[in-house]
Amino acid sequence: MTTKPEILFDIQHGLGLITLNRPKALNALTLPMIREMERVLPAWEDDPAVKAVVLRGAGERAFCAGGDVAGLYREMRDEPDGTLRRDFFREEYIVNRRIYRYRKPWISLIDGIDMGGGVGLSVHGSHSIATEKFLFAMPETAIGLFPDVGGGYFLCRLRGALGAFLALTGHRLKVADALWAGIVQAHVPSARLAELVAALGAADLSGENARRKVDAVVATFAADPGTPTLPAIIGDIDRCFSATTLQEVITKLRAHNSDWAHKQIDVLSKMSPTAMKITLEQLRRCANHSFEDSMTIEYRMAQACMRPGEDFYEGVRAVLIDKDQSPKWNPPTIEGVTAQMVEAHFEPVANDLVFD
Repeated sequence: MTTKPEILFDIQHGLGLITLNRPKALNALTLPMIREMERVLPAWEDDPAVKAVVLRGAGERAFCAGGDVAGLYREMRDEPDGTLRRDFFREEYIVNRRIYRYRKPWISLIDGIDMGGGVGLSVHGSHSIATEKFLFAMPETAIGLFPDVGGGYFLCRLRGALGAFLALTGHRLKVADALWAGIVQAHVPSARLAELVAALGAADLSGENARRKVDAVVATFAADPGTPTLPAIIGDIDRCFSATTLQEVITKLRAHNSDWAHKQIDVLSKMSPTAMKITLEQLRRCANHSFEDSMTIEYRMAQACMRPGEDFYEGVRAVLIDKDQSPKWNPPTIEGVTAQMVEAHFEPVANDLVFD
């Protein structure tokens, strides 16, 4: 039996085409996929035959639903001294940074779910194009993690307190809201993606204005995504989620005393208290740092979350392995998470990720 490659690379009409090829797993990222990207991308960046990179996901459901966190859980269970938990985040973040600094247009065609690690592959590129099937979220606090892959950098740069709201609650956005928020640049119907790729292949994307030339091509395919829902609640989001501490967020939500506020309190009650607290601190710190420094912060956080006994393993067990949806967080309350516990997630690690 022949095993299909998890990731495909091709060059057609001057476009470097990457296809995430794990449709049954919603194209979740594995370490081999990440390593293949880091092998190919530097060469394409220097190859005059490649004028732009187009990234897409195989199948009908997802662009990329995130990293293979179940694999990280299994390593902790079966091979406590394994290196996957160290290597996966380190090498994934290196690819995120490469995308952020890529000299050529990076065009993500998001035809379905885009969450977690998938967002790291799309949001840092020059162009994120979303179809009507697009569904965005950074749901990491539900599994005892935090919005990584550069989440600390881009979320805190969204308007108002939107980034904190998305980071803490894992709230899902469809295409109209993602476009309004600036998370994607255009809406193109799924049925027209092949035409768009053909048009990009036929276009002259040379020179310093390559990204603007991509803009012009995409504009001829762009459609109205409909009415966003965020404008109606952004005032409430800013009022409640601009608080500097998690306790203050909850206090403001209680004072708001609306159906929307009660729903947010219920959502937050299910998340890891530790994950939520370190997430707020992550956003605070990354607001004043470069992309590279933000990735260093996130790598230290990720390694802290991979330590035995951390909420990450209980979260993955409850949500993805046993699927009982009843994680036993430790500590179980936000009051139990001390400042020292939070600070421990930001300390340098032995194999620190520091960019030149």
